[in-house]
Amino acid sequence: MNKLGMIRVAAAAPRLKVGNPKYNVEEMLRCAEEARDKGASIILFPELAITGATCGDLFHQEFLYEKNLEGLKVLADSTRGTLQPIIVGLPLKLGNGLYDCAAVIQGGKVRGIVPKMFPSGHREHADSRWFASGLALSENASVTVLGYEVPFGSLLFSDGENGFAFGVEIGDDLMAPIAPGTQLALSGAQILFNPAASHEIVGRSESRRRLVCQSSASRVAGLVYASAGVGESTTDLVYGGDCMIAENGSLLARGPRFSRESQILFGEIDYTNLQRERSYASEFAVCAAAYCCPERIRRIELQPLPVLDGNRDRLMRTFKQNPFVCDDPREFARRCQEIFTIQSNALARRLEHSHSRTAVVGISGGLDSTLALLVTARTFQMLGRDPGDIITVTMPGFGTTDQTYNNALTIMRTLGTTMKEISIVPSVTQHFKDIDHDMADHDVTYENAQARERTQILMDIANQNGGLVVGTGDLSEVALGWSTYNGDHMSMYGVNCGVPKTLVRFVIRWLMDNRLSGPEEDPSFSSDNALLKQALQDIMNTPISPELLPPDENGQIAQKTEEKVGPYILHDFFVYHTIRWGTAPKKLLFLAKEAFRDEYDEDYIKKWLIVFYRRFFTQQFKRSCVPDGPKVGSVGLSPRGDWAMPSDADVSLWLAELE
Repeated sequence: MNKLGMIRVAAAAPRLKVGNPKYNVEEMLRCAEEARDKGASIILFPELAITGATCGDLFHQEFLYEKNLEGLKVLADSTRGTLQPIIVGLPLKLGNGLYDCAAVIQGGKVRGIVPKMFPSGHREHADSRWFASGLALSENASVTVLGYEVPFGSLLFSDGENGFAFGVEIGDDLMAPIAPGTQLALSGAQILFNPAASHEIVGRSESRRRLVCQSSASRVAGLVYASAGVGESTTDLVYGGDCMIAENGSLLARGPRFSRESQILFGEIDYTNLQRERSYASEFAVCAAAYCCPERIRRIELQPLPVLDGNRDRLMRTFKQNPFVCDDPREFARRCQEIFTIQSNALARRLEHSHSRTAVVGISGGLDSTLALLVTARTFQMLGRDPGDIITVTMPGFGTTDQTYNNALTIMRTLGTTMKEISIVPSVTQHFKDIDHDMADHDVTYENAQARERTQILMDIANQNGGLVVGTGDLSEVALGWSTYNGDHMSMYGVNCGVPKTLVRFVIRWLMDNRLSGPEEDPSFSSDNALLKQALQDIMNTPISPELLPPDENGQIAQKTEEKVGPYILHDFFVYHTIRWGTAPKKLLFLAKEAFRDEYDEDYIKKWLIVFYRRFFTQQFKRSCVPDGPKVGSVGLSPRGDWAMPSDADVSLWLAELE
């Protein structure tokens, strides 16, 4: 077994007939069978789905109530021999009250019934006219249903074998200031199911989406939402059958509204990620200790549910190849602007605090140093300083090509910086003589000596000019340790340390399209925005390389980073899931196979995942002493905050799980 810690859920909005439990149950049975056939482990139906949510005073008709219970029995009987629970809404009598409820059914029996706690009593949706509040019940209430006693009240349904639990809250209970689902989440429910009957008015759809996403985020939970559909009465209100599945603030799936036929929405929730996030964020446990009322919630142990297995199942859920990049173009443009703004404001604060007269940036003609210079130029623009106080230094070496050299000169010149060109060839050649190193031996000494010489030059120029050396290394390089210790590893402030390699080019592209051209072009950004944009495009097309080895016979870059350490698109995927979610090696390999199934085979992915783990563990000593720099997203590797790891941690168990 290769359990992924994920479960497939289904939210169904069946086509119903108001006041016809027989028809409604038959349609739900068909939906449940289809959902099970497609691997759903828990199936949710809307609020009051057996009768229809808009029965009004018919709810008090004994005939309808009896047919409602007959429908519940049919649904319960249909689950015999299956492990997948179904959650269905129905009216239920207890004592002197009628309650708007949801029944959880598994293995031929109703395992528990949850009442609505806060029936609405205002405006067009006044369900308190028919239903009592479940809050009035004792903590250990039960109800006799279908001839046996069933727990009734605030219930937590647990699958101890697979290590997760879920709870149910009904409809507008989700909007209560202290919602029942919040208590259930604090008590251990990683997934909340909400059978609802939310009508449609202008703007309601978007506010409903925000509510579902925000509720899943504040509870650090999955939230499955199924609302009554177009079969409901349109006497005064219209229902659209809105179904959503969210996880910790992200909307995983949403079905179409106003479908004329029954619809089923599927999604896969990673409950292990949610549990890890809760344990990682200490405030969740503190909040649970302060506000949770465990004496009011009963735990119901279910039979183990079928969960997703990496050896058997294919995912419906998609995982982005680049999790650092947003799918929505407008939202992504906004985020690129925010990243650039965070970087610029961070550097501005450090320049002011350190009373630095100048900023010193080493320019190679590659992506990282280019972004660092663009950030520095914007920072000086913000501060009203002369761009001539940015000292840009290009330091040709044994591996420098004409392409990167000329691009470096262009961006330095168009941004109005004070340009310096210092060849490192003579000094490094002398250094090799001093340490008796054969220049024909292109080993790590040959490479690192060049990187350290460049860093020494930058530091000394900064000292000469009351300046601050701006670091260029990005998050991906920090994760892999792809830098020379006390060479490009070191600076006085690292503006790119929170930006992964795959995102660097997107930020540069955003600047090209929104500051160097287009309706929002900033004519003052450089002396020639068109020329600068042309140079940036050429840099974007240049292979990633430290250029520490001589060019090939055609004068082109011979040392290509991704041939040595692997594709950055893979490594950034590994970085995100390892740091953000603590994903285990076997699961990470499975997710990568799913995400890159059309690009790379399993052996190729595994090869570079092994490289990632080896480098990530062995290079921690470099991360333990990196310069200050701004975090810009959800993943960071600063040893002072985001990532505390011993430099001598053993990688063998991670590799053993893969091999």
